[in-house]
Amino acid sequence: MNPRLDALHPYPFEKLRALLASAGTPPDGLAPINLSIGEPKHAAPERVAQAIRDGMAGLSVYPSTKGDPALRRAISAWLARRYSIPAPDAETQVLPALGSREALFAFTQTVIDPSAGAVVVCPNPFYQIYEGATLLAGGTPYYVNADAARNFGCDWNQVPEDIWRKTRLVFVCSPGNPAGNVMSLEEWKTLFQLSDRHGFVIASDECYSEIYLDEGNPPLGGLQAARRLGRDDYRNLVAFSSLSKRSNVPGLRSGFVAGDAALIGRFLLYRTYHGSAMSPIVTAGSIAAWTDEEHVKENRRMYREKFDAVLPILRNVLNVDRPQASFYLWAGTSGPDSAFVRDLYGRTGVTVLPGSFLARDAHGVNPGENRVRLALVAPLAECVQAAERIAHFVKTSV
Repeated sequence: MNPRLDALHPYPFEKLRALLASAGTPPDGLAPINLSIGEPKHAAPERVAQAIRDGMAGLSVYPSTKGDPALRRAISAWLARRYSIPAPDAETQVLPALGSREALFAFTQTVIDPSAGAVVVCPNPFYQIYEGATLLAGGTPYYVNADAARNFGCDWNQVPEDIWRKTRLVFVCSPGNPAGNVMSLEEWKTLFQLSDRHGFVIASDECYSEIYLDEGNPPLGGLQAARRLGRDDYRNLVAFSSLSKRSNVPGLRSGFVAGDAALIGRFLLYRTYHGSAMSPIVTAGSIAAWTDEEHVKENRRMYREKFDAVLPILRNVLNVDRPQASFYLWAGTSGPDSAFVRDLYGRTGVTVLPGSFLARDAHGVNPGENRVRLALVAPLAECVQAAERIAHFVKTSV
């Protein structure tokens, strides 16, 4: 067996199940409301479902690892529209993927040389795939703690020079999970300068890019930042995106990587053997999704409605602010987050996620401690009811 498997940590939701098992049974008459997992619950677009039905002949075709040219062109055109950049070369700078999760993991295996003592820098808290992919690739994670004073962003200048010298890959997540923070152009400039100095690759996880709360102010993307800073070749930068959140199709498993053509070429070579070709049926649904924005605008409207309804209730009892993007609330608690989540579930039937489960102890602290993540993915009425139960729980727990 691969000994690196033993280095993997339990997934946050495994830890959550164990925690809730000790909470007891919620009171009768209170239907459970789960706000712990970021699984979109809005309806999938009918145009995507119809494209899948119309594309069933694809069952009889072997898919290409490089992806259907029509899909690569659709993704390239979407990137150009969304970020006001020249369309990336659909032949060399765009590659469809089976969701951003698969791509983030596989890309790490492509970049990391396990014999070189490679370090991978990632935010803390983080999406656990960053860490697992690093460990299984033979790399060593280095965690940059979220800074509340920086809207839970990372201060890249806090990373020691000796760490940067060994760094081969940096994960960024903007908009961030769990805090919904967005990297500024100045932050990108700092990271690009460090990449130029030390030669590391930047993997920009942008799966929440289309769930933003100000319709007139979409989040800055990595490719967009690169173009604004004159990095027209996207050197050492690859962006990852997905239809799961944008279009409410997590079961479609469809996304893409785009950026540095040299990196995309090496990634394509890896995937040729890895076996990650996208089905023509999924391709048909994906083209339908990437070529329509109306369902995405409606999706954002529904999330804004939830934030508008829930925040006035929760602000009275928790330390919580409206995020720049994503469908999460990153709320501070007055005591240990694990105890808060356990007792909240036992008394109200509402499930949220302890912030410490999303982070690691690093530099003397766990930056997720005394915080919880709430995913506003349930229907509006359930989100409001959950907020009211949380408020009552906090008020009666004092």
